[in-house]
Amino acid sequence: MSHLEGSAPDLAGAAIAPAPGRPAPDAGVVEDAPRPSGQTAVMELDAIVVTFGNRRVLDGISLRVAAGEVVGVIGPNGAGKSTLLKVILGVIAPESGRVSFPALNLNGRRPGSLVGYVPQQFAPDPDLPLRARDLVGLGLDGHRWGFSLPNPSRDARVSEALELVGALAYADAPVGRLSGGELQRLLIAQALVSRPRLLLLDEPLASLDIRSANEVVEVVHRVARDQRVTILLVTHDMNPLLPVMDRILYLANGHAALGRVDEVVRRDVLRSLYGYDVDVIRVRDRILVVGDELASGDAARRQHH
Repeated sequence: MSHLEGSAPDLAGAAIAPAPGRPAPDAGVVEDAPRPSGQTAVMELDAIVVTFGNRRVLDGISLRVAAGEVVGVIGPNGAGKSTLLKVILGVIAPESGRVSFPALNLNGRRPGSLVGYVPQQFAPDPDLPLRARDLVGLGLDGHRWGFSLPNPSRDARVSEALELVGALAYADAPVGRLSGGELQRLLIAQALVSRPRLLLLDEPLASLDIRSANEVVEVVHRVARDQRVTILLVTHDMNPLLPVMDRILYLANGHAALGRVDEVVRRDVLRSLYGYDVDVIRVRDRILVVGDELASGDAARRQHH
């Protein structure tokens, strides 16, 4: 079951991204994914295909994102959400397709520090002798051996990142004693300290309480709006993020639907992705997506957030 919150849809057509040389899923919608216009894309995926064993995880996924845009990636477990981030990072090489960064002027080089990444949240040892500002500083020189020497420029960059996420108040606190929300802010600051143009977040709200999740959402919004950083985030729970997301990329069965929430979270679009009937139910400004999948002749209930 997927829980999404937002306004009632306007029934605009969402885009289904088909694999090259294969027909688009039968949803009665356009084939070309909607793309930002009027500016060079920060990042572009062109017909990305990834196969694990006999399973096609990503089947011709295309996406183009502009500066300052926030795009959420949603789908059931195993849909390829984290795999997509790893393809962008260069950790996984796609079977076919291309990843490019047109606005970054790389001239064939890897994007390096121009792409920030926050993996799924980790829990540090409570006795870890590392201050909050030290953790953020690892985003600048954590790849180097040994301790960093005093450097006013480095210290200023760290303080800038801490201020951006609202974490200056506990900059000298031990990271092992911080709350989940405070730690998540630090991980975002660590990814931002190198001043990237693209920020990838993998489950940034996992295990956070409602208040902490809302605070992290505000950080995401502020970074995209004020710093013009493009943000692509993977999440199971879209509710807190809907007010700040420009578009969502909904992954299922290797395919994707891309558009605004009211364009994508529709019965016809999701049926084309899952390959079976789903219900989209609106209750008190929340959208519930419920579907039954037939597997080996038995009805199997699949749930995701």
